[in-house]
Amino acid sequence: MERPKQKQMNKSENETDAAINGHFDSRVKMPGWSAGGAAGDPSTVSSPSVMESWREERTRSLEDNEMSLPSIAAAYTTILRGLGEDPQRQGLLKTPWRAATAMQFFTKGYQEKIIDVLNDAIFDEDHDEMVIVKDIDMFSMCEHHLVPIFGRVHIGYLPNKRVLGLSKLARIVEIYSRRLQVQERLTKQIAVAITEALQPAGVGVVVEATHMCMVMRGVQKMNSKTVTSTMLGVFREDPKTRDEFLTLIRS
Repeated sequence: MERPKQKQMNKSENETDAAINGHFDSRVKMPGWSAGGAAGDPSTVSSPSVMESWREERTRSLEDNEMSLPSIAAAYTTILRGLGEDPQRQGLLKTPWRAATAMQFFTKGYQEKIIDVLNDAIFDEDHDEMVIVKDIDMFSMCEHHLVPIFGRVHIGYLPNKRVLGLSKLARIVEIYSRRLQVQERLTKQIAVAITEALQPAGVGVVVEATHMCMVMRGVQKMNSKTVTSTMLGVFREDPKTRDEFLTLIRS
């Protein structure tokens, strides 16, 4: 049964969508659906400048890394002391610098832009069947506890006369996952980035992940996994398309 048409979105929903990719209003209209997610709704489409604002999302440069490394290392030294350790003992002498460098790598998505990855990899192609790349390895950092999240991402889209180089789907995952994240936002950011870049008929993203904040601390459930999904366009509105995608990623 198809979802009922959505005529209005409340203020909190608008604010949530506006923050999806770290910029104002990331929604974009695709054939057969509206910015609010309802097929056939004559909602106003976001302006081109807003739709393309994902191109300017880099927030950290290599120069920033060099300048901030000493202060991050100093912060780790303070943490070691606070934990009751001696930062001057042999095994910990270089730990603050190693940890600072590692943290910059874990969050290197802040210094990358989607446009740098996709600019030369979007091709005109008369293909209108589903494209799926599944089991993409994903590593991220929980923004609440600064511990790892890891798992797999499955992506599918229905082209609208344009296709994306397959490896670029994995690069999109890498850019957004290498940031401080919550899985729900990560899932939607990936889907919205593909939507804005290709304007396909629909996009589906499913993320399956293990959160070390649930495994190493808190409830300490070793085998727990979190599954999130974002369905846009026909993947949201057409149950048959959605079911085909979900069946194929599980096969």
